[in-house]
Amino acid sequence: MGALRSRARMNAARVLPIRGSSSKAGSNHVASVADANGNGVSAHSPTPAPPLREERLQRILEMVESGKPCTIQALAQEFNLSHSRLQHLFKQQTGISLGHLLTQQRLYRAAHLLTHSNKRIKEIAHAVGYEHASSFIRAFERHFAKAPRLFRQTQNGKAS
Repeated sequence: MGALRSRARMNAARVLPIRGSSSKAGSNHVASVADANGNGVSAHSPTPAPPLREERLQRILEMVESGKPCTIQALAQEFNLSHSRLQHLFKQQTGISLGHLLTQQRLYRAAHLLTHSNKRIKEIAHAVGYEHASSFIRAFERHFAKAPRLFRQTQNGKAS
């Protein structure tokens, strides 16, 4: 089971292009991803992701990229879908779990706040949607391989 989870995590770091007709006619967006060490990279998959067939999924990606905190339940309600149907459609169309993408977005926003603000870690945790600072710290350490405090110190040390 561990090998399957590891492979799923590796596959999750794929590009999420937004295609189709929207107000941004003809534009493609690429989601940034970070490797296990927290190094930010713009991911360009050698195999293009399948085109999004549903306008709803394109709008969901735009909402997630907007930076506003959102939950699967709120997105499902917004698009008149059950949360399980939303997750299934999203995974089927993009190859990436919606929950994983939302968690990544939260953690990237947190990393930005750690680097560019003097807010306390607890305040940042709440600002990006974590109810408990301990849950935030665990998720941050798992993703960036550094505690938030150490991440802030190393990033501020590089900037100085």
